Amino acid sequence: MNIRIGQGYDVHAFGPGDHVMLGGVRVPHDCGVIAHSDGDVVLHALCDAMLGALALGDIGKHFPPSDPRWKGADSRLFVRHCKQLLAEHRYTLGNVDITVVCERPRIGPHAGEMRGLIAADLGVAVDAISVKATTTEKLGFTGRGEGIAAQAVCLLVRE
Repeated sequence: MNIRIGQGYDVHAFGPGDHVMLGGVRVPHDCGVIAHSDGDVVLHALCDAMLGALALGDIGKHFPPSDPRWKGADSRLFVRHCKQLLAEHRYTLGNVDITVVCERPRIGPHAGEMRGLIAADLGVAVDAISVKATTTEKLGFTGRGEGIAAQAVCLLVRE
């Protein structure tokens, strides 16, 4: 069986706003993120994991922040692009494990909806998608509430 593993990581600083996009879900928060697209760290880390497993570079290569087409873009478009690349290279997604790193906002109440949207965009069962969160016990930039991060791991299986 031909399998590949990829990992991804993304960070965005908090800035003005009243929500953050996480896993395609608009999560109410007392600030937004500073980003070229919608700044969805969950989906950006996921895309980097899939692209890394395919050895196709990173999200910035496929959707450069210097390109005005991606200003404010919905990151679910990026996930759908990665799904197409999986198919072109004859891989299917085995599973994904995503961890959001932040003190706030609370992720748990939104994790199920995130899992559902990601599963739908990738055409897999919800039980192939894990979304969870952790804090840094008030240490570092996430602990100080300066930003949010996510890491993702995925398993690809050759069709």
